Amino acid sequence: MELRQALIALPLLLLAGAAEAQVERFAVVVGNDQGQPPDLPLKYAETDAARVASMLQEVGGVRPENLVLLRGQDAATVRSTLIAVNDRVREAGHQGMLIVYYSGHGDAGALHLGNSPLELRELEQLVRGSSASFRLLVLDACRSGALTRVKGGSPIPPFDIQLGERVAGEGAVFLTSSSASEDSQESDEIKSSFFTHALVSGLLGAADANGDGRVTLDETYRYAYDATLRASSRSLAGTQHPSFEYDVRGMGDVVLATLDANAPTRAFLQLPEGRTWLVFQGSAEGAVLGEIGARDRARRLSVRAGRYFLRGRAPDVLLEGMVDAPPGATLSVDESGFERTAYARLVRKGGGAASAVASLEGEARVRSALVGESGACPGAALGVAVALQAFTLKPRFGWCRGGFSNPGLQATVDQYDLELSAVHVRDLHVISVELGLTVGGSLLVQRFQTQGVAPRRTTAALQLSPTVGITRELGARSYLFLIGAASTYLLKSESSQTSGSSFGPSFAVRFSIGAGYRL
Repeated sequence: MELRQALIALPLLLLAGAAEAQVERFAVVVGNDQGQPPDLPLKYAETDAARVASMLQEVGGVRPENLVLLRGQDAATVRSTLIAVNDRVREAGHQGMLIVYYSGHGDAGALHLGNSPLELRELEQLVRGSSASFRLLVLDACRSGALTRVKGGSPIPPFDIQLGERVAGEGAVFLTSSSASEDSQESDEIKSSFFTHALVSGLLGAADANGDGRVTLDETYRYAYDATLRASSRSLAGTQHPSFEYDVRGMGDVVLATLDANAPTRAFLQLPEGRTWLVFQGSAEGAVLGEIGARDRARRLSVRAGRYFLRGRAPDVLLEGMVDAPPGATLSVDESGFERTAYARLVRKGGGAASAVASLEGEARVRSALVGESGACPGAALGVAVALQAFTLKPRFGWCRGGFSNPGLQATVDQYDLELSAVHVRDLHVISVELGLTVGGSLLVQRFQTQGVAPRRTTAALQLSPTVGITRELGARSYLFLIGAASTYLLKSESSQTSGSSFGPSFAVRFSIGAGYRL
């Protein structure tokens, strides 16, 4: 089995008669990006720990003096801190809750706090030995991978925390971020592990499905499961499935977070439906605070009053904008004033989840006369445009009809084109400008009207056309474009007067105006 990132909750509850007593909460939060050889340095373990610590103070009911955050510390420091906090819990002398969170490297036997291991059985004893009536142990053991880093361990049996010594009225809860045979993962986009990001988002309000302002253990798990499954399904390492099993007796579901709409230093962000929203602190470069999925029933997050950058992903457009969350109020976010970026632009900039965006395009076109013709050749074309990061490919089929006339002879010319264009697009504020090159083949079919006999002629030609164009967005999916081309055709031309033929280039100018629709 692979070692999995684990979230294991062990609630040990007082008898039902003491359930109504005031609960004081204590927390030890540990993050360490460094492991022991051959562990590679992590990027977000300590960041995850800081996010969890902030969340516990803001909505988890842990007072600052009851929380210890350890970043990059060794096993001896973690051990002594747990002992000291257990002493404080015992000295408090009333019903309490202990929350211990770890993010970093680990294996089936120990956590890797740098080069100093902390045995899991010792950690279990320190947590189990606490006099707190409710004990929550969160283990996020991980190693690094590629762009989407794979978190897990060597293929050795997973650790196991025994629950055999329970007395009447106690309970046990097990939550794991993945199944025993799966890796757990983290993401550069959200700057966190998938599961911890979902956990924090859920406790900030995304998991509050019934909107009562009380996020329970059951709500938290259900949200974390769906969000982790959704996010990991788009990753290179594949889908991870959190699992959940618990037995709580003597009390109802445990409330992990309380969201107060009237708190003077906090606010709610009510986010529009149908989009997946990321909330950043202060700017697009700020820390990611939380996420609301497009299909989530709960649409609000509890945040500190202040300024936030929001990024919303719709099926066809990215929405970005700043908002100010007033204290003690709910801000219903209005996305109408946000900057809207079509995904074709995101692909060209190297952003977004897609590596290509396809569009259907139709155009009206007109070409100037070739050698032997006496007028323009108006027509139309249909095709697709595939926007990639470096360039856009445009295969298309076109047609136009021109002609010429001589004394006693009139002719129509139907030209059928099969083309492939490669263009480089530069996105400006209002329009996009493109420069490209078109290659293709043409078939010219000439039909004659005369008093004598004049058979139909069919001529093949090669085409090479440098192009320049502009595009203007109309909406989230639609756009208009205008393209000019200086075309060179290499073909055999025949004279109806001398019956002679020649092979060589013929030059023309072509203009096109059309519209596109992104799929």
